[in-house]
Amino acid sequence: MKIAFYGSSLLSSYWNGAATYYRGLLKALSRRGYDIVFYEPDAFDRQKHRDIEVPDWCDVVVYEATPDALMQVASRAVQAEIVVKASGVGFEDEALLRAVLDHARSDALTVFWDVDAPATLSELRNDPGHPLHKELKRIDLVLTYGGGDPVVRDYRGFGAGECVPIYNALDPETHHPVAGSPRFACDLAFLGNRLPDREARVEAFFLEPALALASHRFLLGGSGWGDKQLPANVSWLGHVGTRDHNAFNVTPKAVLNISRDSMASNGFSPATRVFEAAGAGACLITDAWAGIEMFLSPSEEILVARDGADVADIMRALTPGRAKAIGAAARRRVVAEHTYALRAELVDAIFKSHFERQSVEAAQ
Repeated sequence: MKIAFYGSSLLSSYWNGAATYYRGLLKALSRRGYDIVFYEPDAFDRQKHRDIEVPDWCDVVVYEATPDALMQVASRAVQAEIVVKASGVGFEDEALLRAVLDHARSDALTVFWDVDAPATLSELRNDPGHPLHKELKRIDLVLTYGGGDPVVRDYRGFGAGECVPIYNALDPETHHPVAGSPRFACDLAFLGNRLPDREARVEAFFLEPALALASHRFLLGGSGWGDKQLPANVSWLGHVGTRDHNAFNVTPKAVLNISRDSMASNGFSPATRVFEAAGAGACLITDAWAGIEMFLSPSEEILVARDGADVADIMRALTPGRAKAIGAAARRRVVAEHTYALRAELVDAIFKSHFERQSVEAAQ
């Protein structure tokens, strides 16, 4: 069965936090027999910062960020039984959604895959004229990066026929324990791009603890922080490619997860970083959000901080032995319960259920 998937980028994680999610899920779906073409625009210099080349489990079409090129790739939706438009593609998202729905076959399964559902739903609540209000009537299925029951309830309230969260997970072939690297040696590390809806939380959960722990070494990775005033004990690395994520997660005593505002408020939205770090056996500290226990057990498999003071207290008390034990427990949990192979099994069942219903309806 052919899938036409229109997303931000499969080949580059540069200003593209969804890359790991796309790679893990689509590789696992490919192994279940799906023939996938991923369409991504040449935007935001992502093609100059590729983390991977075109994989053997998925074709990739990179198109120019122009209206004509957009329409050309949208017209190829007709070749697929399943047509997926992800949120946050980054070039003319609304036009792309309309175009792929216009070109999809009448018997195709059309999917809107939302990788930032809390933010999208906030836009829908605040803008009655948002184009997605209309397009949801043409979309068969909404899949989301996470969000739990709150997201499902809200999407159905806006007219979605079916909405299912497909959570981030681990690809054990990609994220796993490796030898540490002196480049990433520190007490606490955080990896994340500088974004308006996360910066204040980075200040509270990372920079303020750094000020309180002058004798500890802190490491900041991610794009956009070059002109940010940082405490003397915080080193900035710039963009850290996915090939270095395992060493980045393994080397520090602990790594920090900081949710974006919308995902922290909604809950039930673990970032890709949570599973990447756990898969590498890192001791992970996360900001508090509803639903953490669905994925990892607080105090045993992950440490939870309500604010920056909690982060500082955790780091003062954290011994290397306890950090290693927490990291090992987290890795066992995610390998057993939170892999992309398991997520793809759920997606496969959802897709097949749709076509089975379609066949029954056609026979009646």
